[in-house]
Amino acid sequence: MSRHNISMTVGLVRSWSTRLYRLIFTSMAVGLLTGWTGQLPAWAMTSTPPHGAVQAKLDCVILLHGLARTRRSMNKISEALEKEGYRVINQGYDSRHHAVQELAEAAISDAIGQCKSGSHSEGKIHFITHSLGGILLRQYLQRHRLEKLGRAVMLAPPNEGSEVVDRLKDVPGFDVLNGPAGRQLGTGADDLPAQLGPFPGEVGVIAGDFSFNPILSRLIPGPDDGKVAVGRTAVAGQDDFIVLPVSHSFIMRNRTVIEQALHFLQHGRFDHSIKD
Repeated sequence: MSRHNISMTVGLVRSWSTRLYRLIFTSMAVGLLTGWTGQLPAWAMTSTPPHGAVQAKLDCVILLHGLARTRRSMNKISEALEKEGYRVINQGYDSRHHAVQELAEAAISDAIGQCKSGSHSEGKIHFITHSLGGILLRQYLQRHRLEKLGRAVMLAPPNEGSEVVDRLKDVPGFDVLNGPAGRQLGTGADDLPAQLGPFPGEVGVIAGDFSFNPILSRLIPGPDDGKVAVGRTAVAGQDDFIVLPVSHSFIMRNRTVIEQALHFLQHGRFDHSIKD
C-alpha cells in the first residue's frame, strides 16, 4: 500500500473515531438526564427545574417512627426523600419508657430545632409518621403553633385508638413491651386519641388492610392491618385518605406507600390511580 493510501486510511479512522466518541458521549449525557429512556425530561428543555424540585431543596421532613421501633425502621423513606432533595431528620425516641406527652415534647422539639438550622431554615417543615408517631405529632401540635408547618403524612396511625390496647392492656407483660405510651392508645373516651383535636394543617392518612397477625386481627372489627382498624386511622381535618394492601409493621417500607407519601408532600393529595 502506498504512503498516500495509508495516510488516507489513517485519516478516515481518526475521523470516524472522533464521530464515535461524540456519539457515545452524547448518549451517556442523554441517559443520565433521562434514566436511559431515550426522552429528555420536560424541565431539561427549559431554563429552570420544576417548582417542586426547587422547593424540596428548601424544605425539611421530620420522620417519627412507631411504638417499640427505632429510627432505622424509617430508613427506606429517608433515603427516598433525600433523593428528592429534602433535608431529612429521622428522629429517634425511647417509645417504651415515657408517656406520649413527654415523648412529643422532647422528640419533636429537638427535630424542629435541627430543621431550623442551616440552609433549610427558610423552608417548610413536613412530617411523615408511623403509628404512634402520628399521635406524638397531634399531641405536639395541639400545644404548639408551628409557623412553617408544611404537610403531614400519617402511616397506619391509631387516630381513634386500637381495640388491641382495649383488650390486652391489663395482660401481664403489656407494659413491658409497650410502655406507658402504649397504654394510652385505647379507643375509650378517656384515652388520649379521643382527647386530641382536628389536625391543624394539611394531612393525608395511609391505612393498611393486610394482616400478618390473625390472632390480633380477631380482636379488631372490620378490615385492619394487624394492629389498627382501617376505620380508626382517619383524623378530623384530613385532606386525603387511602387504603393500601400493606401490614402495620411493614407499611413504612412499602414502595407504593413511599411513592404515595412523596406525592402528597408535593401535591397535597394522593395518587388514587396507584394502589399496588
